[in-house]
Amino acid sequence: MPIAKIHSRALLGIDAPTVTVEAHVAPGLPAFTLVGLPETAVRESRDRVRAAILSSGFEFPPRRLTVNLAPADLPKESARFDLAIALAILAATGQLPASANQRLDAIECLGELSLDGGVRPIRGTLSAARATRDAGRELILPAQGRGEAELIPGVRGRAVSHLSEAVGYLAGEREPERLVHRPLPPADPAKDGDLADVRGQPRAKRALAIAAAGGHNLLLIGPPGAGKSMLAQRLAGILPPLTETEALAVAEVAAVTPNGFDPATFGRRPFRAPHHSASAVALIGGGSQPGPGEISLAHHGTLFLDELPEFDRRVLEALREPMEVGSVMISRAARQATFPADFQLVAAMNPSPQGTEIQSRAAQRYRAKVSGPLLDRIDIHLEIPRVPAADLDRPAEPGEDSATIRDRVIAARQGMLDRQGVVNARLGARGVAEQIRLERTERDMLNRAIEQLQLSGRARERILKLARSIADYDQRPTIDATVLAEAIGYRNLERMFAVS
Repeated sequence: MPIAKIHSRALLGIDAPTVTVEAHVAPGLPAFTLVGLPETAVRESRDRVRAAILSSGFEFPPRRLTVNLAPADLPKESARFDLAIALAILAATGQLPASANQRLDAIECLGELSLDGGVRPIRGTLSAARATRDAGRELILPAQGRGEAELIPGVRGRAVSHLSEAVGYLAGEREPERLVHRPLPPADPAKDGDLADVRGQPRAKRALAIAAAGGHNLLLIGPPGAGKSMLAQRLAGILPPLTETEALAVAEVAAVTPNGFDPATFGRRPFRAPHHSASAVALIGGGSQPGPGEISLAHHGTLFLDELPEFDRRVLEALREPMEVGSVMISRAARQATFPADFQLVAAMNPSPQGTEIQSRAAQRYRAKVSGPLLDRIDIHLEIPRVPAADLDRPAEPGEDSATIRDRVIAARQGMLDRQGVVNARLGARGVAEQIRLERTERDMLNRAIEQLQLSGRARERILKLARSIADYDQRPTIDATVLAEAIGYRNLERMFAVS
């Protein structure tokens, strides 16, 4: 008996590995066997596919039917293979013309079937469309999912709303709508607010611009109402616009979450602000079927942790490796998934209570919630003073808006990329040695500061990278004493914390 084959795509993290759907029909008592490590939703496709085929006017074979999802050792989940299974069965039973069977190897199918043959959207369409394009195949997918697929440059395929429409296309009898790359207009970088709206805080605005230029993490320490949250929300407005590749990477992460991807947000840098009660799984990612956490949803954007010491210390410690490598691997007994996590951390906390002995002990406990190794990975520590009430009553003084600052940030970052290929915060030890050189006076100044503040070797390296970013932002060719002093000044709050 003939064997029909058609391709589909699984979803593993944000990757979409190829799955070959094979259908075989043999004489014997009627049976429908589905093999290839299917999970519950995939096993249930037997009933959905049978009903969809019959409802669409085709015959379901009263024979022994075996459908294999290869490779057999890859777990298959969700109803995404329904359409491919149905088409493979129709091809194996001769209900598709020979010309259609010859086209199956160049086609990939995605879609959940309803009982009446309708094709429903599935998660991860964006990743699947990218993988299909890279494989040089044509994609047949649900019409409701075409918006995601058409974000991919070079995508080829058709959008169908019913099983009969897919069959008619393969038979050459119908022409469903063709997928066409539709790049969305660039998002407004300052949609969430302009830096010109922030009253006062000139030092904080400068620190934010330097952080944006060099990709540095930032810790804001100040009383409630000082403007910490306002500053964090406006970081995205002064960052360079996302490239199309970066925007697609951000969209792919969102597309595999239960809420899916909203095309209206395409090209906008994400801003994630989880509550301090968030668990390690919520922040880092995980679950029995590994999914992305907040750090991955903040990829190429901002992760804002307000009330930093109120987060569980074990949750904060889990941030350390992703902050270094820009990705996170979630391992479970049955599978592994790697998610991108190249985010900029902006953390905020209140000043420690001071005064009585009881307050001093409370301050020590408060500070101890943030470990020294985590603090080492935050390049800028900045005190945010309360804005005097009298200043709030005065008319706002005209200041630089986000667009003006963004132009300088873009120029500084482009200089870094031309010089070394990465932003300063991503320089490795060798890159620091090659790209950042100090004269003797500045080197002695830095060494004295390291001894006085009792900073680690990692902190020393980060001071150098921060100094390089300050010089780049100010368009200075070298790191002089003024630049170095500013960089050291952004680390002098480290002695407030218990290094452990």
